[in-house]
Amino acid sequence: MAAISALHIFAISILISFMAIQFTLAEEYEFVKSIDRKAIKLTKQKLSHFRFFWHDIVSGHNPTSITVVQPPKNTTTFGVLNVVDNPLTLGPELSSKMIGRSEGFYASTSLEEVALLVTMNFVFHEGKYNGSTITVLGRNPVFDKVREMPVIGGSGLFRFANGYAQARTYTFDPNTRDATVEYNIFVMHY
Repeated sequence: MAAISALHIFAISILISFMAIQFTLAEEYEFVKSIDRKAIKLTKQKLSHFRFFWHDIVSGHNPTSITVVQPPKNTTTFGVLNVVDNPLTLGPELSSKMIGRSEGFYASTSLEEVALLVTMNFVFHEGKYNGSTITVLGRNPVFDKVREMPVIGGSGLFRFANGYAQARTYTFDPNTRDATVEYNIFVMHY
């Protein structure tokens, strides 16, 4: 009789395990499925290097960067939030050829140094990249000579993109707070 009970317990355990596996697989099937990489042209990854200049204009009558949140105290920049729609140009002069815009925001997130949380979409308007975006999200300690931030995705030609962006301050005017930053972006995409 003890052998039958052990056999029943073993059989019930296997049945419960099988049902749990079936239930799990059924649930996953309802909201996820495998996709053939070739069906959406994910066959070969490319590495591209983009170099352009980002113009953060906070002064004048037509600023491209606007402070939308001020810090609780005026003694620090911690907590400042700016929204941007900045021009991207081939050269460091604002008058050079515009290739796109940078849309997003940056926030001062450090109590001890000037460091920003940067969230931007580089929206291209030129050639085959017209309408495509590269998305950057990362920490930007602005007084470092070179800052590196991750590329976390994109759209258009940059779907499933990843890589990194290097930022170098080209010019900064402490009176107006206007800045020009050189970006070198290395992006893996399909």
